[in-house]
Amino acid sequence: MPQLLAESLIRDVPDFPKPGILFKDIAPVVENPAAMKEAIELLAEDAKKHHADAILGIESRGFVFGTPLAMHLNLPFIMARKLGKLPYERYTEEYALEYGTNTIEIHVDSVKPGQRVYIVDDLLATGGTAAAAARLVDRSNGLVVGFGFLVELTFLEGRQNLLEYPVNALIEY
Repeated sequence: MPQLLAESLIRDVPDFPKPGILFKDIAPVVENPAAMKEAIELLAEDAKKHHADAILGIESRGFVFGTPLAMHLNLPFIMARKLGKLPYERYTEEYALEYGTNTIEIHVDSVKPGQRVYIVDDLLATGGTAAAAARLVDRSNGLVVGFGFLVELTFLEGRQNLLEYPVNALIEY
């Protein structure tokens, strides 16, 4: 399989956000229209394969990929936001981090009952955020039909938290 243009643009930043971490910076991908187009088209193929009715993006970089994906497919875009960012009634899910917890939310009326939702984020690491997003869709009586990520850090085994779902990562490290 040929290397994706997006893969050639991902920049390694050592010791960010703390010493010993090798950060995978997607900014050069987002800044390159051809690479973004390639990524959106590949994610669109996967979302179509799973007959998605809506795209859910996880704040914040999931918005960067999810919004153009939803527009490309002419589907609704659903925002999963960090705690306290949504003004209307919400479903809330807490998930574990390496140290502590975090929370994401969606509006109670964002996912329609029976809606087939494809969840998008920039990076699959431990899978905690993605699994929380799936629980939000489930609580809304929607159906998670798959996940799409630009990058997967396979050594963190995030897919283990998403075993019941199809997962598509365009680039694996």
